[in-house]
Amino acid sequence: MSYLNARSKLNAEPADPLVRGDFTDGAHRFTVCASAPTKPNSFQVYANGNRADLVLIVSGLATDNLFSTWGDEWRNRSAAWRHWAREASFNVFYNGEPENPRSVRVCNG
Repeated sequence: MSYLNARSKLNAEPADPLVRGDFTDGAHRFTVCASAPTKPNSFQVYANGNRADLVLIVSGLATDNLFSTWGDEWRNRSAAWRHWAREASFNVFYNGEPENPRSVRVCNG
C-alpha cells in the first residue's frame, strides 16, 4: 500500500484546496477530500479520480461524534480492509502523507 501527497506535486495544475491527499491499496487510488477548507465537519474518500465513486464518508469531525458511511461497492469489503482504509483515510486527512496508518483515531460506524 502506498501514499501520495496531493500538496507536494510540483508544476501541476492548481491543487483543489479540499483535497488532502491520496492512498492506494494496489488496485485502486483513493482521494481524500475535506468538506470545507477550514474547520471541516466531514471528509469524503472517492476512488480512481471519480468523485461519484464514494468509498467512505466520515462525519462528525467538529463534534467528535464520528460516524462512517461506506459506499455501495465498498461496504462489502472485508472488515480488515475497511479498517485499513479507514485508518489510511484518517492519516491522509490529518497529515497529507501518512507514514504509519496504524496510529490514527478510528471511528466506529
